[in-house]
Amino acid sequence: MRKFFTLLLISASLLSVAQRPLSPSDVYKIKSVNDPQLSPDGKWVAYVLSTPDSVKDKSDTDIWMISWDGSENIKLTASTEGESKPRWSPDGKYLTFLSSRYETKSSQIWKLDRRGGEAEKLTGLKYSISDYAWSPDAKKIVLVIKDQESSDEAEKKKSALPIVMDRYHFKSDGDGYLERKRDHLYLFTIETKKLDTLTRGDFDESNPAWSPDSKQLAFVSNRSADADRNGNSDIWILDAMPKAVPRQLTTWQNSDTAPAWSPDGKSIAYLKSRTPEYTIYDQPQIAVVSITGGSPAIISKKLDRDVSAPHWAADGKNIVTTVEDDRTSHLYSFDLAGNFIILTEGQRVFNSLKNCSENKWVLLSSDPSTSPEVYAFENGKPRRLTHTNDDLFKNIKLASAEGFNSISKDGTTVGNLLYIPVGKTKTQKLPLIVWIHGGPTSQDDFSFDYTSQILASGGYAVLNVNYRGSNGRGIDFSRAIFGDWGNKEVIDILGAVDHLINEGVADPNRLGIGGWSYGGILTDYVTATDPRFKAAASGAGSALQLSLYGSDQYVLQYENELGLPWKNMEKWLKVSYPFLNVEKIKTPTLYMVGEKDFNVPAVGGEQMYQALKSLGVPTQFIVYPNQHHGISTPSYQKDRMKRYQDWFDHYLNNVKLKEALPPKK
Repeated sequence: MRKFFTLLLISASLLSVAQRPLSPSDVYKIKSVNDPQLSPDGKWVAYVLSTPDSVKDKSDTDIWMISWDGSENIKLTASTEGESKPRWSPDGKYLTFLSSRYETKSSQIWKLDRRGGEAEKLTGLKYSISDYAWSPDAKKIVLVIKDQESSDEAEKKKSALPIVMDRYHFKSDGDGYLERKRDHLYLFTIETKKLDTLTRGDFDESNPAWSPDSKQLAFVSNRSADADRNGNSDIWILDAMPKAVPRQLTTWQNSDTAPAWSPDGKSIAYLKSRTPEYTIYDQPQIAVVSITGGSPAIISKKLDRDVSAPHWAADGKNIVTTVEDDRTSHLYSFDLAGNFIILTEGQRVFNSLKNCSENKWVLLSSDPSTSPEVYAFENGKPRRLTHTNDDLFKNIKLASAEGFNSISKDGTTVGNLLYIPVGKTKTQKLPLIVWIHGGPTSQDDFSFDYTSQILASGGYAVLNVNYRGSNGRGIDFSRAIFGDWGNKEVIDILGAVDHLINEGVADPNRLGIGGWSYGGILTDYVTATDPRFKAAASGAGSALQLSLYGSDQYVLQYENELGLPWKNMEKWLKVSYPFLNVEKIKTPTLYMVGEKDFNVPAVGGEQMYQALKSLGVPTQFIVYPNQHHGISTPSYQKDRMKRYQDWFDHYLNNVKLKEALPPKK
């Protein structure tokens, strides 16, 4: 009897462990995978695994390799500096990657022999390599290198040189202030280790792609008179030899990118923008053009959805890509006449499609309860290969997610997601947090959403709204907010909230709202419009849009969408209404920003924080040191989630708000 009772206690203990909610500290335990690459013989998939390190307070990236049947999973690199961009040599002998490991001061190419042994440094340049691609004959590699001073030259200087700018577009998040330092193409010969310059000039090159015969390169470049003032980019073709003159292949006024050679080398598939003028709401289409030039054929014209980079099937008869469609993303196959079939299904997301070998493809996939994992696609079916976070999630009970549609007051149908916390039902009038995605050209979908799951772990229903401006519903739906920010999006968000209140899901007296980037911007728009929200968290947002002109990286969008401020002041003031009507905001609001954010600079949050402070509305302002638009340091990621929980608990659940963390000295 005593033994039976002991077994019951052990079972109960195990059950309690299995039922624990997701916690902010789990940021140190959740690993992520990306960049899967299939070997030429189709037997192995290399990928990058990122693992948080709580001691060093950063994430370490290593290269792993898993067999096609999923039976063997092997760690290939283990340096503390990290490795990225694994690429197989076309002859299958080597796996290469980029790293500044060990004594190397710049990011170089390293190679691993598939048969085993330590990685060897293949390139020994003084300048960092940002991208590269093997030639199909395995004799050469094209490199992408930015104009820069070498690490040796930088070390000799007592202080950095002044940053000199004369460009229209002069700053970018992560890159900082932009001088005229350009990305150019170089040719590295494997046998002789000789480096040759392929391109020069005051313009950038990217996306290099080899022709099947290894004689030519396709690449992307904007070589217009003033590239900073437009969204134009074209596909160019270059003989793979020094002093060769590039030939312009496409002439569309806007964006042409992501070139992919057909297996016979006669055509190039690529992404072509739909509209001729620059706009962030544009929709990429798959186009195919002969390498001799001419008008392209639009392969995806029957589909009013956003498509990703094209990949040719091995026989050259079909083009495969992923397509965003109303909270999902699936694998599609197009024939050259524009007919398509959908290869995957279900309430989930497939993306990051990579190279194929015969009829094999590799990509990533996720659903609301599973973080992204590497998948194989073969014989018309997807098959999961990696199980990166299984050991963690088997002990965690996640919120359930379901989709629903709401009707806005102007009759627009909007697609949403609702997270129901563990142990709760939709009949309980739950406290509700609206969590708004950024972009705006993005979408909330049936993938793993760490923030929504963290918020739901506190007992909240969490609402994601794909407001107008989002992807997944066609170009007109996305473009509906052009030059009219904070109007239709707010209508859609409030319509979804009202729907849940009317359905008895949400408690109208316990409503919270928040988001990051455009989600933070919309948070301010909503709280300046509707006083019902009892708590808000505006991350990396802005409200006085007029003050952002010249302060962030979006001057081209501003001038194309709103016009010049001194000529269109009325429109600029209209979209700045949260700050200009700040006295209407009664919602206690938590503001957050990365110190070095050039995407939405700190001034956007500072102004709103100061205004609410002056008005006596409860507020806090959190600055994460040395962070850009995306908060990447694990301890700061944990801190952000914990602050969200504390803020909403205090104002929605009447739990005492903990004192703010003391500032770092």
